[in-house]
Amino acid sequence: MTKKHSSAEKRYRQSEERRLRNKSVRSSVRTSVKKFVTLAQKKEISGAEAALKEMIKKIDTAAQKGVIKKNAAARKKSRMQRLFNTLKVAQ
Repeated sequence: MTKKHSSAEKRYRQSEERRLRNKSVRSSVRTSVKKFVTLAQKKEISGAEAALKEMIKKIDTAAQKGVIKKNAAARKKSRMQRLFNTLKVAQ
């Protein structure tokens, strides 16, 4: 009978906890992005502006926690800000 490796079991438990935590944060970011994009498509500037601020905050938090990389966060924020700016100019 083989001996169980307690360090491997602990590492598995830790990685599972992190995976679930990261999944929650990533899902939250995606939801906020979707909310902003739908408001932008409806051309609701005031709602889109509030959603943009919330989305930027969530993206920054995710980047700080290491769920998404810093450059990926910057790229997402830049694209969404550009979308908002085109929406504002169109009005």
